[in-house]
Amino acid sequence: MKKILQIVLTAVVIGFAVTACSTQNAATGVQNVGRGKFTGTWVVNNVSYEGLVENAVSSAFDEAKPSAFVGSTWKLTNSGNGIYTLTSGVSQTIFWSINNNGPSGQMFQFKKIFEGDKAKNVQQGYQLMVSSNDGNSMVLKTPVAIGNSTGYVVYSFNKQ
Repeated sequence: MKKILQIVLTAVVIGFAVTACSTQNAATGVQNVGRGKFTGTWVVNNVSYEGLVENAVSSAFDEAKPSAFVGSTWKLTNSGNGIYTLTSGVSQTIFWSINNNGPSGQMFQFKKIFEGDKAKNVQQGYQLMVSSNDGNSMVLKTPVAIGNSTGYVVYSFNKQ
């Protein structure tokens, strides 16, 4: 009897450990996407707004109006290096990563890297919620606080 109880308790403990360590669904209900689906060349084909009026956000990523990112090209390598180029010709080197433990689920995050910078020394960065990514199309959302609620700037990408 004592041995059976010991086996049952061991099985329960292992079950809890496996459940606690397994990948959780994001708060949005979207499964975490593997890093490989983010790599490649992406083009922003649309910028829309959820819970915001279009001109409520004057600057995205301290660079330009969100609408200026339509048509921009984002090149993301597996090493984390990347660059985005706006249609105006402005380019910015970035270092990107994925945070699977964000408060709102999986987050795409990046830091701007300027000449002479090392990514590990750059403190400021940007986080976007991963709404979807099937490897060919991707939707990322930037949360924007509005009083007691949150609106979103929504960036839709297609892979080139």
